[in-house]
Amino acid sequence: MKTLKCDLCEVATQGETFEEWMEALRPHYNEAHADVMSDSSRGKKEMEQWIADNKARFDAA
Repeated sequence: MKTLKCDLCEVATQGETFEEWMEALRPHYNEAHADVMSDSSRGKKEMEQWIADNKARFDAA
């Protein structure tokens, strides 16, 4: 089980896999960082890069 912080603040969640960790973090992002999570604020390419960066952080932990 890995515990990582949100990339935008100090909230931390846990997950066995990257997918579980992201799913655990989703409610926090939707509530605290709704502006970042909205489709209109990021393009597809930028969102894919954000996911790849977070996967790299998870894998390194």
